[in-house]
Amino acid sequence: MLRYTRLQLAVKAALAVGIAWTLAPLVPGVAAQYPYYAPLGALISMYPTVSGSAKVGIQTLIGLVTGMALALLVLLFGGPSVWTIALVVGVGVLLAGISRLGAGREYLPMAALFVLVMGGDDPDGYSIGYAVQMLVGVGVGLGVNATIFPPLHLTGAVDGLASLRLSLARQLKEMGTAISETWPPEHEDWSKRRTELMAFSREVRESVQLADTSRRGNLRRHRHQRDLDADYRALRAMERVTLYVEDMTEVLATAIWTYPEDMPVPDEFTEQLSEAMTATGEAVEAWDADTEEYTQARDAVRRLQIDMNSSASPDSPVDVTASLAMSMRRILRTVRTEEDQP
Repeated sequence: MLRYTRLQLAVKAALAVGIAWTLAPLVPGVAAQYPYYAPLGALISMYPTVSGSAKVGIQTLIGLVTGMALALLVLLFGGPSVWTIALVVGVGVLLAGISRLGAGREYLPMAALFVLVMGGDDPDGYSIGYAVQMLVGVGVGLGVNATIFPPLHLTGAVDGLASLRLSLARQLKEMGTAISETWPPEHEDWSKRRTELMAFSREVRESVQLADTSRRGNLRRHRHQRDLDADYRALRAMERVTLYVEDMTEVLATAIWTYPEDMPVPDEFTEQLSEAMTATGEAVEAWDADTEEYTQARDAVRRLQIDMNSSASPDSPVDVTASLAMSMRRILRTVRTEEDQP
């Protein structure tokens, strides 16, 4: 999918540059003398989303105009020299630190330098031609991106949420298997995913945000309807579950390999804990509080907590089991709450 999206963007960029180069000589006035800036404007404005193209294009134009104004101001005190070039670049780089300029920050000092060095005897005309042709190119790029298969990145959001859910479910089920094995368990791949799940959840959030951004100004959004509000709710719920699973991974790995004597899992709860954790993984995979998987997981966690409470004594080392049981209860509550949302 990524390769197809990149190929599509490349084709549209080539088309936009060609159109901009064709139109550039037709621009009236002094701007016709600088046709090579129109393709540059078209190339700059090509972005994976329509709203992104508009935002980048506007920010670039603002940065260019600011840089040109800076150069014209410096020219009032003398022509191009070592001192004026150094001054305009230095001040341009300082102004480029303004975060609100966005993509325009990169072009501000460049535009100032170009006007100062290449403007020659007519810096005003050069500035006008530069700005107008860039505007033509940005307009062409935005038009091409908005009308020719404007990108919708909905698939990435759908696949990302599904993959995150399955990864969380797999982690829970593998930990459930590890608990039922002879300690230390032979399978320890799950213990190395303490940070991978969090990194993956951040990637999924970026995918959902990209899908949301790609709808803005997109003509295809009416034909490809999707409730991204529901996706955001599911994402926030899965992010909470990710935190719980990460904590469970840390607790269980520490109990097995780091402090097995100080953090033991009582033998009488091993089977129940394994069953509850595996069932919770199945419930996360189903992600539906009305399914049999959810009911089985809820009942398994309840039985575990009831048995722990009934056998609790001052000398009972059940802290690890209690911590894991509480995390599973929170996971199931999160699934239930997310499902209850309108």
